[in-house]
Amino acid sequence: MTFKTYLDIIQIVLSIALVAAIVLQSKSAGLGGLTGGDTGGVFRARRGVERTLFFITIGLAVAFFATAIVNVVLF
Repeated sequence: MTFKTYLDIIQIVLSIALVAAIVLQSKSAGLGGLTGGDTGGVFRARRGVERTLFFITIGLAVAFFATAIVNVVLF
């Protein structure tokens, strides 16, 4: 397999992980948050696992963006 194939596989895995992380963030709002239900609209600080998941989401987004740029520039 070529480097491009590995890069494509990495990008697919990152995209799936990013979607999963985003969906998990709405877990705190309950299942109603997935379907557009009202969450109360109250701002609250991220703590514990919620904060960790937030930073993981940012990391996945940056990694996905970087692999997309590398994929476009090299190939």
